[in-house]
Amino acid sequence: MSLITPSEPVEAVPEGGSPAPPRDRSRRRLYVALVTAIAVIAALVAVIAWPDGGDDTATTEPPSTTLTTAAPTTAPPTTAEPTTAPPTTGTPTTAPPVDTSTAVFPSGAGATRYTDPVAAARAFALDFVGFSDVVAGPFRAGDARSGEVVIRDNPNGGPATTVMLRQLGADGSWWVIGSATDSISVGSPGTGEDIASPVTVTGSALAWEGFVAVEIRQDGTREPLGNGVVIGGGDVMRPFSGSITFGTPTQPYGALVLVSHSGENGQIIQASVQRVAFDR
Repeated sequence: MSLITPSEPVEAVPEGGSPAPPRDRSRRRLYVALVTAIAVIAALVAVIAWPDGGDDTATTEPPSTTLTTAAPTTAPPTTAEPTTAPPTTGTPTTAPPVDTSTAVFPSGAGATRYTDPVAAARAFALDFVGFSDVVAGPFRAGDARSGEVVIRDNPNGGPATTVMLRQLGADGSWWVIGSATDSISVGSPGTGEDIASPVTVTGSALAWEGFVAVEIRQDGTREPLGNGVVIGGGDVMRPFSGSITFGTPTQPYGALVLVSHSGENGQIIQASVQRVAFDR
């Protein structure tokens, strides 16, 4: 903006007269300076009050905004419904039936079946005969489906008992059909023979004091139907004969069990076992 400074008025000289005296000129100059100062002040005030850029649009201060932070919302934990797998329905596997009329061990409903002949021989000696400990040798095959395992009561040697095994049935499991030892030889009854009470047991034996314990068992239990003792030789093999009375069996088959014991600890050291049938 331009400031307009009023020019000093030109003093008029009356026509035909003389100029104003010096005193009057001083007053006029003072007046002119005063007017000029007032004009300058007014111009400065106008400049200060005038908005920048000459924009006549009012400038509004933006409102202050307070930022509010929302508290984090935590979703409640979702509880998954327990998933229960549907019950599986399968056909229980049932071992195929086996003709065990010739087998001494295992016996009874749900009897364990053995795929290893050595394991079957060990179980027979411990669970059926009653050995306290067993050291089993390797399986020796006789034919495609039979063989034998030699067992002893301790690892230091001692009398041997030969366990005879055979595969019966379609599943190839191994079954004990009897056992034999050189120190106990049975003459009668014969293997698989029908017997009735009392039964006469004959043979020969070499045992401590010649004593040989005899039991008549039926399938499915170690509890004997009857028992007794026969006397053989204590120094060499000698014949024996004895009559054993037994109770009424409930099974068609069973076993004749003859064992000798150690003179040191009384444990079984040898066993001769054979299959019998009951004459009912």
